[in-house]
Amino acid sequence: MNGRIVVAIGDITGFEGDAVVNAANSALAGGGGVDGAIHRAAEPELAEACRRLRAGPWKDGLPAGRAAATEAGRLPVRGVIHTVGPIWRGGASGEAGLLASAYRESLKIATCRGWGRVAFPAISTGVYGYPKAAAALVAFGTISEYLSAESVPETAWLVFFSRADADAFASAVAGSGPHGPEEPV
Repeated sequence: MNGRIVVAIGDITGFEGDAVVNAANSALAGGGGVDGAIHRAAEPELAEACRRLRAGPWKDGLPAGRAAATEAGRLPVRGVIHTVGPIWRGGASGEAGLLASAYRESLKIATCRGWGRVAFPAISTGVYGYPKAAAALVAFGTISEYLSAESVPETAWLVFFSRADADAFASAVAGSGPHGPEEPV
């Protein structure tokens, strides 16, 4: 693997790297959970940047599994990568493929923009209901595979708000491959 994965506990809005990934809704309008926290921390510039995306290439909304970048507003990063994860419907509706695509498309944007340190939340595990252990395996597998093939980003941070979420992720991926130490954000 060219890069590394670092598991961290903290507030993703305080991440000091190149980009944060926002687990967005398709309207790119801000909402609950990490999406709402990122929008509140980055206002008002982020809301305007999302309005421009909705007026242009994503006027019908950003589909699940896709990603788009904006400036970061007041966040201490160079940009925000918005991605929409799938709503959990029991696992037989293509959710794993859409979740993998959300991570992969976000990583592709980071590569294209030269963003070497990118922070991800646990996409789709909040109100979208994706089981944390299953989401962890998809996230870790997709990010590991991508970092094995690309030199940028150098570090993918998986930032969890709570110790319980970080522990659920760590338990799910124990023994799945190399990842960095746990660090605070």
